[in-house]
Amino acid sequence: MARERWTDEQMDKAFGRVDGDLREIRVEMRKGFEQIDQCFEQMEKRFDKVDERFDKVDKRFDQIITWLVSLSCTIIGSLVAGVIASQALG
Repeated sequence: MARERWTDEQMDKAFGRVDGDLREIRVEMRKGFEQIDQCFEQMEKRFDKVDERFDKVDKRFDQIITWLVSLSCTIIGSLVAGVIASQALG
């Protein structure tokens, strides 16, 4: 099989096709990266909402813990007062 010789014109034409293909690929890649960026932006917004929800839950737990500590102190104080009163009367 004889090897074909390429002319400058054939080489320019071939490289032109390759260059065009690469340009198309770059455009497609940019579009793809833009879509990925949009997805990440949406995810960040969702995570912000989740963070807000966790902040609300944290506040509720703080209120519950404060209430439980107050209740426990009241019960313990009442028991101690009852023991002291029974010792004094008894």
